[in-house]
Amino acid sequence: MQPPAQLPTTLVTGAAGFAGRYALERLAGHGRLLAWSRPGGTPGEGEGAEWQQVDITDAARVTAAIDRTRPDRILHLAGAASVASSWASAVPHLQTNALGTDALLEAVHRTGHPCRIVVVTSAQVYAATDGPITEDDALVPQSPYGLTKLAQDRLALMAASADGLDVVVARPFNHIGPRQEPAYAIASFARQIARIERGLDPPTIRVGNLETHRDITDVRDVVDAYARLLEDGAKGRAYNVCSGHAWRVRDLLDRLLALSTSAIDVETDPARLRPVDVPLVLGDGTRLAAELDWAPRIGIDDTLRDTLDYWRERVRSDA
Repeated sequence: MQPPAQLPTTLVTGAAGFAGRYALERLAGHGRLLAWSRPGGTPGEGEGAEWQQVDITDAARVTAAIDRTRPDRILHLAGAASVASSWASAVPHLQTNALGTDALLEAVHRTGHPCRIVVVTSAQVYAATDGPITEDDALVPQSPYGLTKLAQDRLALMAASADGLDVVVARPFNHIGPRQEPAYAIASFARQIARIERGLDPPTIRVGNLETHRDITDVRDVVDAYARLLEDGAKGRAYNVCSGHAWRVRDLLDRLLALSTSAIDVETDPARLRPVDVPLVLGDGTRLAAELDWAPRIGIDDTLRDTLDYWRERVRSDA
C-alpha cells in the first residue's frame, strides 16, 4: 500500500498585498502555507499561514529563508506595483521587481530542491496596440514600471531555459476588488463615493483620464488563475490573466455612481493624469482558457458593488 502523498509547502511572497491576501485565502488548507511580508510593513496574520518578514531585495536573507523552509511551490507576488510612482523614480521598482526576483530565483536554484515557481509580472510588459494582446506579441513597455516588470519577466523565463528551474510566468491585466488601496482608479472612485455618502467630503469626485479602456478582472478570479498555474501551468511558459473585455473607465465610474445614494459631480484633477496613458489595454486569454480551463466567474457589476460596500464599511469604521 502506497503512503499518502505529502501536501506541499507553498510560499506566497508579497502576501500582505492586495492580491496576496486573496491568494492566501485561495491556497489555505492545501498544505503548509508560508507568507512573506516586507520588514517594517503591516505584520501579517491569519489565513492559516506562517508569517515571516523577509526583504526580497536582500539576497542573503532570501537565500537563508528558502534554504530553511525549502518550499515546494512559490507564488511570487512581491513587487513595487504602482505605474504612477514609477514615473517619479524607477529605482525602487527595479530593486524590488528585478533584483528581488533574481534573488528569489537564485536562492531556489542553490538549494536544488524541486520547486514550482509562478512569477507574477504584468501586462505592462507589452507594446501598445489597438487589438487583443497575446503572449506572443511584442514586449515594449510604455512606462518605467513596465520596464521593471519586463526585466522580471525575462529573468523568470531565463531561469527556466538556462537553469532548468520549474518557472511559469503570469501576466495579469488590471484587477480590482475589495481591499484595493485608493491609489488605483476604481478603489479611489469607491472611496470618494463612500466618503461623500457619509458627508465627509463635498459631493464632487476628482478623477484622471476617464477615456482609456482597460481589461479588468476581479482579483478573486485572478488569484484562482494563479493557483491553477501553480498546479498545471507549463514550465517556461507565459500566460495572460485577463477577462478579454476592455471597459471604458468612464463607464465603470458611471456604474459606481448609479449605486450611490448621493448626487455626485465629476471633476478632472490634472494631478491624476499620467505622462503617458495608453488608450486601450485588452488581453487575449485564450492560452489560459485552453490549457487550464480557466475563465473569470465574477461579473463586473458584482465586483463594483463589493468594492463600494467594502469602502462604505471602511469609511464607517474609520470615522
